[in-house]
Parts: sequence; C-alpha cells; structure tokens
Amino acid sequence: MDPFRLGVPRIPGLTELLTTLQAQTEALAQLPRTLTDLNAAVRELIAATSTATSAIASAQRTAERLEELVGELEEPVRALKPGLQRVGRVLDDPAVEAVPDIIRTIDEDLRPLIATLHQAQSRVAGVTGLLRRRGRPEDDGLL
Repeated sequence: MDPFRLGVPRIPGLTELLTTLQAQTEALAQLPRTLTDLNAAVRELIAATSTATSAIASAQRTAERLEELVGELEEPVRALKPGLQRVGRVLDDPAVEAVPDIIRTIDEDLRPLIATLHQAQSRVAGVTGLLRRRGRPEDDGLL
C-alpha cells in the first residue's frame, strides 16, 4: 500500500520520482559488488592476456626454429628431386614387378644346387683328407 495515498493529495510525478529514486538506490547498493565483479573480470583478462602473450612468444620461437630447419633442408631436398624422379620412373617399369618372382625362382633353383655343391665339396675334402693320411706312393720310397 502506498503511504502517500492515505489522505495526502497525490502530487503528479512524485510516485515516478520515488520509483526512480528507489531503483537508483538499489543500483547504487549493488555497485560495490558490480565493481568487485568487474575488477575480478579485468584481472582474469589480464592473466589471460599474459598467458596468450607467452603462448604467442613460444609459438613465434617455434616458428622461427621451423623456418631455420626448413631453410637448411630445402636445398638438399631440392637436390634429391631429379634422382627421386628417376627412381620413380624405374619403379613404374613393369619389369620391376617381376623382380620378386625372379628372386624367388633363383632362390628355389640355386638353393638345391648350392646344397649339392656343398655336399660335393665336403666329400672331396673327405677324400682328400683320406688320401693325405694314407700318403703318396712315391713318398714311401724316399724315406
């Protein structure tokens, strides 16, 4: 209930003035909390800006190091280009696809041959060793 309505004549605009003054008083009462919140937000912004500045500086250092590395590697990599292109042309040749089969065939054919040669060599070595132990016939007459 409005205290001014109890028999006091109504002054035009007074209610609006009182409502405005009350809203202003409430706003002023909330001002310290609002300023504290604003201050905290500004501090967080300063901390975030500091972190961002550090991150940007670190990224800049990393970018500079990468640029140096790319500069050092660029010339050798460019020098490899013609050789890599030649290797690519060779590898594109259909004959290269047959190489594994050729190696497999050689392996399958040569392994038994090598095993046979190894056996023959062992036998020849055995016979040679046997003949040496028996001695030569002309050696018997000289002693």
